[in-house]
Amino acid sequence: MKHITCYLDFVSPYAWLALEQMPKALQGLSYHVDYRPVLLGALLQGNANPGPAGIPAKRTWTYRHVTWLGRSLGIPLQMPARHPFKPLPLLRLALAHGRDGSINRFVAQAVMQHVWQGGHEANDAQRLQQLREQLKEQLRQEEDSAEVKQWLRGNTEQAQQAGVFGVPAWVVDGHVFWGLDGLPMLQAYLRGDEWFAQQWEAAAGVPWGLE
Repeated sequence: MKHITCYLDFVSPYAWLALEQMPKALQGLSYHVDYRPVLLGALLQGNANPGPAGIPAKRTWTYRHVTWLGRSLGIPLQMPARHPFKPLPLLRLALAHGRDGSINRFVAQAVMQHVWQGGHEANDAQRLQQLREQLKEQLRQEEDSAEVKQWLRGNTEQAQQAGVFGVPAWVVDGHVFWGLDGLPMLQAYLRGDEWFAQQWEAAAGVPWGLE
């Protein structure tokens, strides 16, 4: 059985789509997933990347693209009332309902649905309270506890050290797979595709061509 670490941030629509597509993409394979929330903004900042929302034309395209993808994949997705938004409250809320920086799939789905279904404000106080009530049996820590804050920092640093630059991302055996369209590649790796032994390192060894 392969151990997969899945890094996600609830601000990412692609992370929501990928979370829903994972069971279908990896059906029949032997694996275990460790879901770890990270602060996407810190990953982007560490690579001097403004992200899709930082480029006006790309922001527009991204919102159109993910809305279309949701329809084509049969995954409910409505843009929240405002985007981007500050994901920190949701990240800490999720981690408070997990253990040692890891959350289970139920918590991950509940928070993603809170953001990406219905077109509401992601950080609306009343809705956040309803989410807490939904997850109350999973509660392990206070959201503003030192442990929760450290778990988020630790997850983000762990992701950076692993070479993760965005979400969703999966790390297995030191291999990083990024994005919704990385799922077929992850599936191939778990199936033992010989390409990885032959080309994974070779593809990364292409010399830099810009002076």
